Amino acid sequence: MAPVTSLSDSVQQQLASALAAVRPQAAADPLLRRSDRADYQANGILALAKKEKANPRELATEVVAHITTGELIADIEVSGPGFLNITVGDRAITRNLAARYADDAGRLGVPLAAHPGTTVIDYAQPNVAKEMHVGHLRSAVIGDAVRQILEFTGETVVRRHHIGDWGTQFGMLIQYLDEHPHELDHGAGEVSGEEAMSNLDRLYKAARRLFDSDEEFKTRARRRVVDLQAGDAHTLAMWQKFVDESKIYFFSVFEKLDMDIRDADIVGESGYNDMLAETCRLLEESGVAVRSEGALCVFFDDIKGPDGKPVPLIVQKSDGGYGYAATDLSAIRNRVFDLKADTLLYVVDARQSLHFKMVFETARRAGWLNDEVTALQLAFGTVLGKDGKPFKTRAGETVRLVDLLDEAIDRASAVVREKAQDLSEAEIAERGAQVGIGAVKYADLSTSANRDYKFDLDQMVSLNGDTSVYLQYAYARIRSILRKAGEVRPAAHPELALHPAERALGLHLDAFGETVAEAAAEYAPHKLTAYLYQVASLYTSFYDKCPVLKAESPEQVENRLFLCDITARTLHRGMALLGIRTPERL
Repeated sequence: MAPVTSLSDSVQQQLASALAAVRPQAAADPLLRRSDRADYQANGILALAKKEKANPRELATEVVAHITTGELIADIEVSGPGFLNITVGDRAITRNLAARYADDAGRLGVPLAAHPGTTVIDYAQPNVAKEMHVGHLRSAVIGDAVRQILEFTGETVVRRHHIGDWGTQFGMLIQYLDEHPHELDHGAGEVSGEEAMSNLDRLYKAARRLFDSDEEFKTRARRRVVDLQAGDAHTLAMWQKFVDESKIYFFSVFEKLDMDIRDADIVGESGYNDMLAETCRLLEESGVAVRSEGALCVFFDDIKGPDGKPVPLIVQKSDGGYGYAATDLSAIRNRVFDLKADTLLYVVDARQSLHFKMVFETARRAGWLNDEVTALQLAFGTVLGKDGKPFKTRAGETVRLVDLLDEAIDRASAVVREKAQDLSEAEIAERGAQVGIGAVKYADLSTSANRDYKFDLDQMVSLNGDTSVYLQYAYARIRSILRKAGEVRPAAHPELALHPAERALGLHLDAFGETVAEAAAEYAPHKLTAYLYQVASLYTSFYDKCPVLKAESPEQVENRLFLCDITARTLHRGMALLGIRTPERL
């Protein structure tokens, strides 16, 4: 099915044609936007009048003379110093929504991007042998939403989970496992994610105790790091046990988060080992990096420490070891030259901003990034507690992510149980998980990523206000109405006049595609959450003012059921792009 042109695009085109007829030489943008004075307001004539040294009101009047009112533009008037107020016809609203409703591909008539490219998105980066905490939440949730929004627009998206699976700490762990070889044996049984993490945690603490108290063990552990970096087969096999045990745990957490993480997309720090020496050689030979006190460094004019001395990016340490920069630069080479990406997105904590600024600048100087390839960090803020301080337990520990998710599910299950009329215990548990995880994701995504946000479960699972629960209940309410309608099918009737609440809802539903395009272009899921909240709010207003099953005529019943159904489809599709489920019954 062909994509549907939105009402605002159609109005924009008519205005642009009228402007071109009045001032053929001036390439003027009508600057159309939604308005509370009419359906749309066009402000572009003021800028054009200034450029043409014309009277804006007279110019606006000329433009209006070139517009034929009809089904699309039902009314147009000059307002104020030269604004145009435009009202769209009811018939055009219903027809456009009907065309979207007829899209059997489930895209609601939303077009694909004109020039899609290839984006590598780096998100959800836990560390091997370490518990995931609340700080890992945002990278996973924001990254997954951005991925789904980009894929919906037609972008080819390559997922990368750059897990922390390399480094000196593994010497201690591998040496301990070598001396206690059955610590990670599972026997015949499968282990849960919780058990896997418990095994790793126990082993880590035991190894750390020995490392801190036994000098001979410490020496053996350090030698083991050298064996690991040299690629010794036995040492690598032991290392792999830690990676595999950690993946059992990671996958259990991502499953709880209702996220699709695939093994093939997990390419950790170790995945770039074979490239590190060459990366350093290329940087040194090109003069991008220089030796300073034995280390291979990149210097920047504008990055200095508190003492006024330059702060370099250290690619290789003076002892020959490689830092994060070598791995990140090698990953850029792989993503640009092997994966053929034209956009590299890093969903990483804002506190890493200086590191990425230096890495990207180094890659530009080396010619790996250029005008054809952009790299950017989608930096996110900190998760705060209700008190506005970084989120910690009462004992001052970092909060385990699993505990947080379990509590959200418990709270949501209580809300579902309270409202449930005909749900079994199994259904309450299933809906509780969908509502709880949805609440956590929505709270995160409804805040602009670069801002800190407060983690307040009471607020998140509230039925009132800007929460996913409010949206999920709006969706479930619509599905209930459609079930009650029985044999009466939703059908569009463009000949019917619309109530103001129907018009407001219809115009907003028609803007779904534009909102998704904007959220994709700006990597801004919060624009989509704001749009969907407005859908639910406008639907609530429509539902309060416009009887659906008891409307005045059979045609009006069908038309209002049609409005209900396309609202439900928009909520369902939009929430899915955010990684949030919409249960049919609540």
